[in-house]
Amino acid sequence: MITIIITSFHEEKTIKKCINSILSQKIKEAYELLLIAPDDETLNAGKKVSSKVKILKDPGVGKFEALNIGFKKAKGRLLILCDGDTYFENDISIQRIIDAFNHNEDLGIISGKVESTNSKNNLLGYWSHLLVNAANLERKKRQRRNQFIVCSGYLIGLRKGIINKLPTDLLSEDAYMSHYVWSKGYDTGYVENAIIKVKYPTNYKDWIKQKRRSAGGYHQLSLYFKKNPRMRTPLLEIIKGPFYALSYAKNIKELFWSLLLFPARIHLWTLTYNDKLKKKSFNKIWQRVESTK
Repeated sequence: MITIIITSFHEEKTIKKCINSILSQKIKEAYELLLIAPDDETLNAGKKVSSKVKILKDPGVGKFEALNIGFKKAKGRLLILCDGDTYFENDISIQRIIDAFNHNEDLGIISGKVESTNSKNNLLGYWSHLLVNAANLERKKRQRRNQFIVCSGYLIGLRKGIINKLPTDLLSEDAYMSHYVWSKGYDTGYVENAIIKVKYPTNYKDWIKQKRRSAGGYHQLSLYFKKNPRMRTPLLEIIKGPFYALSYAKNIKELFWSLLLFPARIHLWTLTYNDKLKKKSFNKIWQRVESTK
């Protein structure tokens, strides 16, 4: 059996599309579908979609606790994790993740391919496409070399039993899970034809909110993993970022937008280092991003 876990928070407007895209998947073995959210609006909306959806309420303290509930309740040998504001591009995505596990007993965690639903005809939309393209290219390269991969939290496959409980106040659960699984001697992986569609922020304030918590989560990794390799650091961005950003541009306008991303990333990393120095709490850093809903 497979367990599919949707973690969500006030996503009653998007949860139906997410669930229907899962129900339309061609999965070759039995599965259960868990919807975990702290708010009744999302849970009630999910319940109306199908009787196959099992509803679980979390205390609303963070995604880490919702996942802990899912880990405890899951019956499947494999866990498929996604968010309530995403949906699957095709009907083979989940089966492709399952196939990857079936063909590699050493595989502990795997990432699907993230694609942006935003228009590329504006600055923030262009950035979303550029950044997911860079991340996907990096994961493909690392997959070929059998190197460590940080999986995307938008779509993760996880072998049950490796992680039973996440620490509290995690800003980047996907980074922690990837590093934890690797530290236990398992492989990390990437499946390019397992595609999840994601809406990204449409204004700079929300862009900073979202990136601040994910980038801030990388600073937390040093608390748990001293010797693990890193896929993402400010230094790696300085080394690799210019190539990914400038080569992605197809015209003068896009080149200009690519160049604007450099000061934005400097702004972002400066904020995260400031958060670290001031030891800001989880509640002050983690803020809901409305424009992605």
